[in-house]
Amino acid sequence: MQQFAHDTVVVLDFGAQYSQLIARRVRELHVYSQIVPYTISADDLRALAPKGIIFSGGPASVGTEGSPRPDAGIFELGIPILGICYGLQVMSVMNGGAVQRPEHREYGLANLDILDVPSRLLHGVPQGSQVWMSHGDSVVKIPSGFVNTGSTPNCRYTVIEDDGRKWYGVQFHPEVVHSTDGTKILSNFVLDICRAKADWSMDSFIGQAIEDIRTKVGDRQVLCGLSGGVDSSVAAVLIHKAIGDQLVCVFVNNGLLRKGEADMVLKLFRDNFNIRLQYADAEKDFLDALAGVSEPEAKRKIIGKVFIDTFYREARKAGDVSFLAQGTLYPDVIESKSPSGGPSATIKSHHNVGGLPSDLKWELLEPLRELFKDEVRELGKELGLPDELVYRHPFPGPGLGVRCVGEVTKQRLDTLRDVDAIFIDEIRKARLYDDIWQALACLLPVKSVGVQGDERTYEEVCSLRAVTSEDAMTADWFRFPPEVLQRAANRICNEVAGVNRVLYDITSKPPGTIEWE
Repeated sequence: MQQFAHDTVVVLDFGAQYSQLIARRVRELHVYSQIVPYTISADDLRALAPKGIIFSGGPASVGTEGSPRPDAGIFELGIPILGICYGLQVMSVMNGGAVQRPEHREYGLANLDILDVPSRLLHGVPQGSQVWMSHGDSVVKIPSGFVNTGSTPNCRYTVIEDDGRKWYGVQFHPEVVHSTDGTKILSNFVLDICRAKADWSMDSFIGQAIEDIRTKVGDRQVLCGLSGGVDSSVAAVLIHKAIGDQLVCVFVNNGLLRKGEADMVLKLFRDNFNIRLQYADAEKDFLDALAGVSEPEAKRKIIGKVFIDTFYREARKAGDVSFLAQGTLYPDVIESKSPSGGPSATIKSHHNVGGLPSDLKWELLEPLRELFKDEVRELGKELGLPDELVYRHPFPGPGLGVRCVGEVTKQRLDTLRDVDAIFIDEIRKARLYDDIWQALACLLPVKSVGVQGDERTYEEVCSLRAVTSEDAMTADWFRFPPEVLQRAANRICNEVAGVNRVLYDITSKPPGTIEWE
């Protein structure tokens, strides 16, 4: 296995919900972090030459038969190890300690009692520091060589350390914001104990990425499906910076885009970045195929198939192509693998180009696959993309097709475009756009009686939705000041013909999803 270009701390993933967050916290210290499955062999891990290893938490009980165990040879590598929650427990039981399920489990906030013994891991952490606990099992006997350096009221061995072997463990989660000094603890491990150089930056990433793209592509052509979203846009500009006109972008207007979106994409990438861009106006093809279809999954499949057919037709015009570029991000790569290291999908179904014919024989080029979303936004800024694109809310691949609930028609789409544009405009005017993960409008398959002017009307109903989230796995509805919603609703009913009622969706995820379909 190839070594990383930067000093790296590897996260061994035991199926924790926070594994990605651990990696992000390490990167915030300007040290590159990579997540690998807990099943990685000691030899493969050694080949990566990490400066440190973090065992993540996990949902399993360490005392259960068949619970995850890392390769025991990892403990012989001489590389510093930090075990978090389940990671602490598995490190303990594999080295002579013991874990039991106590009478009182511990979930939520606790205060750390730092014991009066030398501690490299807790250096600079104040007495009584708040930590976030989430565990059923607890270590009841620590392995030989360890000392206990921190406790909480319901957990004696909350922090244990073996400086001789550079093995450390914490029962709480230092990566979450609720652990007030968690960043300091991770910094102590990564920078002081592991001695990792803080040389991970977007500037260094760009230079390395350009070199890697040029080496891989050579003098061949790359095709990129450009959607106008953040990921594909950043990928396209980065690749163009590396290989210039060897990149050909295809932009398919499916008629399901937001208001003014097609013009924005054409102007930005053709005029500003001088990227070779093939534009396919396929609105009629999509609408003809969607006519009379209301079932959500059927609509998605139709949209996907027509997109593939259109993209394939445009790709043939590009000539001899060797690579297909995708805006795959690191969370996509992780989610496509099981905790046990199962195979990843070559082209994930949520990408627009998923399902292309196998006879194309293109090699994938995924220059963003090491980055998280916030890092991609930072990269976009460094590459000169405008803020309105870089910080844009997520938009589904099938576009407004999944927000036009029920039948999709040109008239309903135009209505929805106008509703959406007003809603986003009012959010921006209130300076709330950056506080929201995703804001959207849906047109519902019901009509409502209303009074507009002196006449009774029977028109469409729309629903507005805005959520806060960190990763879209869970989401909570956004609490608008009432006057913002009032202004949006008034404008929609006054300015959009055919809408006479506006609803606001206060469903969290779960039980709902962010999108309606």
